Amino acid sequence: MNYEIRVEGVLDPRWSTWFDELQITNEPGDVTVIAGAVVDQAALHGLLVKIHDLGLPLISVDRIDVQEQQK
Repeated sequence: MNYEIRVEGVLDPRWSTWFDELQITNEPGDVTVIAGAVVDQAALHGLLVKIHDLGLPLISVDRIDVQEQQK
């Protein structure tokens, strides 16, 4: 399953390694998007724990349908 996780704050793309090689991009307004494939719910929970440990306020977690993105 693919997810887009939005957090308040700016993360350097080098954090990608710590976030299981997910793509990290910054948006206007000091928002960071962490996106990519997550193998299961346990892995998603682990990512959310990492975000919590960094003290980044969570904005949203969205499951992305890859087939919809390709249209």
